[in-house]
Amino acid sequence: MSASRRSGTTDELGPEEPEQPEQPERDGADLLAALLDGMDAALCAFDADGVVTHWNREAERILGWSAAEAVGRQGFAGWAVRRADAGEVEERLLSAMRAPGRQVHEFALLTKDGGRVLVRTQSAAVRGPDGRPAGVYCAFSEVHAQIDLERSIALSEALLEDASWGVVLVDADLRPAVVNAHAARALGAGRTSVLGRPLGELLAQGVEELESALAHVLAEGAPPGPAEVWVSVRTPEGERRRCWRSGFVRLASPLAEEPVPLGVGWLFQDVTEGRQAEQEAALLRFRSNQLHRAARAAAECEDPVEAAIVHLDFALAGFADHALIDRVVGETGHRAGNTEAVVPEAAGPVRLVRVAATPSGAPGPSVPAGTSGMPVRYGEGHPAVQCVERAGSVRASAGVRAMPAERVREWATARQWPADTVHALCAVLRSRGRTLGVVTFLRGSGRSAFERSDAVYAEDVAVRIAAALDLAGAVEERQRQR
Repeated sequence: MSASRRSGTTDELGPEEPEQPEQPERDGADLLAALLDGMDAALCAFDADGVVTHWNREAERILGWSAAEAVGRQGFAGWAVRRADAGEVEERLLSAMRAPGRQVHEFALLTKDGGRVLVRTQSAAVRGPDGRPAGVYCAFSEVHAQIDLERSIALSEALLEDASWGVVLVDADLRPAVVNAHAARALGAGRTSVLGRPLGELLAQGVEELESALAHVLAEGAPPGPAEVWVSVRTPEGERRRCWRSGFVRLASPLAEEPVPLGVGWLFQDVTEGRQAEQEAALLRFRSNQLHRAARAAAECEDPVEAAIVHLDFALAGFADHALIDRVVGETGHRAGNTEAVVPEAAGPVRLVRVAATPSGAPGPSVPAGTSGMPVRYGEGHPAVQCVERAGSVRASAGVRAMPAERVREWATARQWPADTVHALCAVLRSRGRTLGVVTFLRGSGRSAFERSDAVYAEDVAVRIAAALDLAGAVEERQRQR
């Protein structure tokens, strides 16, 4: 060897290429064996004479016969099939060489320990280089395993097509990957238009709670029971408030050695009508109990005005943030207790005097307004004035979504209400065919606007307050006449 070679330097021919170890020549047999042994289904093959040529590990697992014991045998007779059945089984298997496509059969095979296994087979012809049938391959699995698989597939297809509840498959990014027709209708979109979209684009409210539940299922698994989620669905007609009773299951790949989350299966049913009915029934029971308790407490009051205030305080619980009682006075300027303080058909401008009000700051019981007799500075068109003029309930709202906070405060102040008022409901006070005044309930921005059912409740309270104020007027008139 030259010095340049020994010293590791190069000569004019360039660096020497390192010698590569010789690779053994490999044919397709090793690859075929690896593929056969890695299959999840049992597989065997026969040549044109019915001799077993291939036998994989899954076939060995099911029947117990190793490849060394199976390959080279003539058919299944006497070892994998009873001799009485061997002719029929062999005929059915080898008939695949003469038929197009795959043939499906079911029959019983024998295990090495003498047991019997009912299997379902799919067999097809193996063509030679000349295109003629050279044998048959047969893939088989235990019938119960095949039926379980078919049931799983059928269940999946039924859930995603015909289920009467919503089914949504959510991927690991918390976006819908598959939805059934029922879920698409509930989300207010088509089955394909919701795929891959963030839930925030489909739901206006409740999306945080729903995404939190989905993330929990991905990390920890399914919760022990269903959950009810209130959401607002975005639709072309506007937002729809819905309650969905939801169940969640974590989806994991069955092909991975360790569970790999594929997403979450979310099943839900719309229970809005039932929950709303329950809420309305509970609210009705509560309000009926409040009216009953108020009547019993008011019966213990010696002063009828105090009884009216008791009715007001009991009605306020869970219903409104503030409340006012205003009484009508005539043009003569008599006190609020004057029995002539009614609104005749051809009366002049309505004048109202404050009888009682709740504190505008910290919550507390209503307090009488005194006997000064000074009219409240209500402008023309004020809801309380309209209520007296119409002898019916009036609802008003600042429209917080369309007005800035400063404008909302100006709206409330201009109507002589606390600055945090956003919604108002005025109910007329009538007794013995006369309009005595108006009771006003006020809500802040944390509450929803008054609805028709709220007006009905306010009218029930107003009847009781009007009766108490009418009694107070009668008592004062009798005292004056003495």
